[in-house]
Formats: sequence, C-alpha cells, structure tokens
Amino acid sequence: MSQAIQKTLRDSAAMRWTALLLLALAMFCSYIFMDILSPIKDLMQETRGWDSSAFGTMQGAEVFLNVFVFFLIFAGIILDKMGVRFTAVLSGAVMLVGALIKWYAVSDAFTGSGLETWFTNNLNYIPGFDELGVSPFYEGMPASAKVAACGFMIFGCGCEMAGITVSRGIVKWFKGREMALAMGSEMALARLGVATCMIFSPFFAKLGGEVSVSRSVAFGVVLLCIALIMFVVYFFMDKKLDAQTGEAEEKDDPFKISDLGKILTDSGFWIVALLCVLYYSAIFPFQKYAVNMLQCNLTLTEPASDSFWASPSVTIVQYVIMLLVAAAGFASNFQKKAGPKYGLLAVSIIALITYCYMGYMRQSAESIFAVFPLLAVLITPILGSFVDHKGKAASMLVLGSLLLIACHLTFAFVLPMFKGSAVGGIVIAYITILVLGSSFSLVPASLWPSVPKLVDAKVIGSAYALIFWIQNIGLWLFPLLIGKVLDKTNPGVTDPTQFDYTAPLVMLASLGVAALILGLVLKVVDKKKGLGLEEPNIKE
Repeated sequence: MSQAIQKTLRDSAAMRWTALLLLALAMFCSYIFMDILSPIKDLMQETRGWDSSAFGTMQGAEVFLNVFVFFLIFAGIILDKMGVRFTAVLSGAVMLVGALIKWYAVSDAFTGSGLETWFTNNLNYIPGFDELGVSPFYEGMPASAKVAACGFMIFGCGCEMAGITVSRGIVKWFKGREMALAMGSEMALARLGVATCMIFSPFFAKLGGEVSVSRSVAFGVVLLCIALIMFVVYFFMDKKLDAQTGEAEEKDDPFKISDLGKILTDSGFWIVALLCVLYYSAIFPFQKYAVNMLQCNLTLTEPASDSFWASPSVTIVQYVIMLLVAAAGFASNFQKKAGPKYGLLAVSIIALITYCYMGYMRQSAESIFAVFPLLAVLITPILGSFVDHKGKAASMLVLGSLLLIACHLTFAFVLPMFKGSAVGGIVIAYITILVLGSSFSLVPASLWPSVPKLVDAKVIGSAYALIFWIQNIGLWLFPLLIGKVLDKTNPGVTDPTQFDYTAPLVMLASLGVAALILGLVLKVVDKKKGLGLEEPNIKE
C-alpha cells in the first residue's frame, strides 16, 4: 500500500520523458524562430535594404532587454516565486507576442505605413544608450529592422525565460535520475529546430517563385502557437505531479537578495558562467551568419530550374531524411542489445550520407549548414549518459573548447582555399559543421547538469537566470560586432555573397581560446574545492 502511495508521475519513466518531450518541443519551436531570418540574410538585404550592420543589430536585439533591463534576473525571481508551470506558460505567451510584432515589421503591410515613417524619423538617438555605445538602434537603420528589433526583444525575453524554466523543470522531474541524459536529449531535440529553420525558412521565402520574407516569419509564428500549447499541456502534468507528491510550488519559498549573494560569491559559479558566455557567444551569433559565410566561401551553382533538385518537393524529402538521421541516431542510444543498437546507428549514418549528397546536389548553403545539429542529436545522449554514470563534465568542456577553436579557424583559413572546388569545399564544410555541432553538444550534456552541484536547490532558478543573463551579454554583443566587422573589413562590397569572413571568424576562435583557459581553471578549482563536477550524477 505504501508503495502505491509513493508512486508518482515522476516515478514513471514514460511520464518523465513525456514531460521532457513537451518542454523540448516547445524549445524546438522557439529555436526555429530564433534563427528564422539567418538563412535568408541575403534576401533581407535585397528586399528590405538591411546591410550587415542592420542585420547584426536586429539579431543582437533579441537579448537587449534581458541584458540592459535585467529582465532575465526578474525572470529568475518569477520562476523561484511562481514556479515552473506558471513561468512556462507566461514565457510561451511573451514569445508569441514578440514574434507577431517581428512578422508585421517584415510584412508588406508595414511598407509605406505611417508606422514606417515614424520609425524612420525616430529612435535614431537614444540618450544614455548611445553614449555608452549599446543602443539597439542607430541613425539610418531601416524602419523595418527597428520594429523587427522591438519584436525580437520581446521574443527574447520569453525565449530566455523559457530556457531557464525548462532547465528548472528538468531538474524537478529528473533529479537523482538521468538528469544529464534528459538535459542533453532536450537540447538535442531543440537544436533540430536550427536545422528545420535552415531548410524551411528559405523554402517559404521563395515558395511559388516570388520572394516574400514575411512568409518565413509567419511559419515561425505558427510554430510558437504550438509551443504555447505544449507549455499549457505541461502545466497540467506538473500540477498533477505536485498534487501527488504534496509538494508546494516554488512560490512558497520566499526569494531573498542574500540568496543571490551566496551565488555571486562562489568562484565555481563564476567560472561556469564565464565559460557559458564565451562558448555560446562563439556559436549562436555564428549561426546567424553561417549560411551567408558559406555562400561567400563555397562555389555553388544553382541547379536547372526544371530539375528535381530545384523543385519544392526536394526540400520535403531532404527534411524527412534529416528526421530519419536524428530519430535513428537518437534511438540507438537507448538500445540495450547490440543488434538493434548498431542497426539503428547504421541507418542513421546511411541517411546522413544521403542527406549530405542531396545538399550537394541542391547547391544550397542553407541545406548544407542544416547538417549542424545532426551529429549532436546522435552523440548528446551518449555524452549525457556518460556524465550521469562516469562524470568528467569539466574535462568535456575543455574538449568542446578545443573543437570550437579548430572549427572556426578551419572556416577562416582552410575553407576559402577550396573556393573553386565544387566538391572539396562542400566536403570540408560538411565535416567542419558536423564537428562544430558535436562540440556544441558537450555544453548541455556537461555544463547545465553541473549547476545544481554549485548552488542551493532553493535558488536554482535564480542561478540559471544569472548564468543566462551573463550569457546574453555575449549574445547581444557578438551578432552586432560581427555585422560591424563585416562592413568595416569589406568596404564597398554590395553583393551579399562576396564578403570576406576571415576577421569575424578569427574573433570567434579567440573566444574558444578564452573558454579553453577557463575550462582548465575550472578543473583545478573543482579538484581543490571538491565541487564534484568530475563526479557522476548517479551514484552506483
């Protein structure tokens, strides 16, 4: 009888992983919208007059309110006081509102409107922010980019709130169980959103032979409606769990400023936070320019307009193959018998090769970069399971930094050497993108599950919020910097496929060097203070 009473949704593996799936699907949709304009940077310049500075400033605006109005800190407080389920639904609603504003900004309805005139004549100087050099707008910035930036700021508040909420939700459902595997799996599925965006954003923008960038954004808006539904369903699951356990939501545990002091005085926390900002700043801003970088460094020839490779149907086929790569590779991690395990792995590898071949035949930079998260989907659960059972989280961060440095330097110096080689350049690009994606998977599998080891459970939401806030400083700064560096190092270049990306890529590689140094320092601090970062999450 007592066993029946103790049995809860959390004790059921099926229910635990269902809760995770709901959270991961919501983040999958948010990741798609986050980079919805990234693969069509060239179209934004051609149809809306956004140069690299305007594009980079708009992209960096996503985290502006999180950084400079400290919204992420408030989000952490809301999470600690109101709990996971309330904050999840709130974040979904905020993302949707911001997305609708961004969609309107790039739609034809905005062009020629009174709002366009107002934004053209205003917000060219923001007192205080301009003097500090951190204004989200500048004189001469297209009005559509300004309004899109406003919408992206609101979306960014909801997206980052969702990020810390999902992390907290996974801790709630998986603490003492497969937590690193769960976090790694959530991020692996969410990052499929990057690939989905790279494939379908250009597809919708060019659908029917008429270019319309607003169609791409509308696609993202629909997906954010689905994300909100996922959060609502999770709300009721989480509520039932609390009813079963008799636990109160986190709001009953009052937030104290002194709790933040405990977090901020911890050296281990600061090293992890700085590692996070360096590592993510070298990845997320790069994603926003990666397709354009490939367009500039690869020799691509559009297939004949009447061929299969130029038809809309090839996009659907390639995406189905991508899902097969991800599903078979992901499922292989959970097979106990060698036969099914290696059979699924073989299917995943064959499908990956097929996908890459189709990307080559399509001669499409966006479909080439869409391979970015696929290897990560395969190995993130492996890495997460390794951390759960064997540990070595800090060591994996060091390895991730080394791979990060190697990839950005390859993009900067090796890939341009193969321009003119139709096959060689694409092969180098595929290998480097896959390795970069796999290095990225080391972070969620090793860094995020380490945070609960560093702070008290009561303030874990605030700890994640602080890390995300510090991370957001980099996510605001580096898209803007890349855009400005591109314009400065490519004077007079008007063709968006002829930029020299060497300087921005070297800048991103230097972030990897700094992350490597901090990773080594973290290993020393962990050994000295016994933080337990190298220890497994599951004690056997």
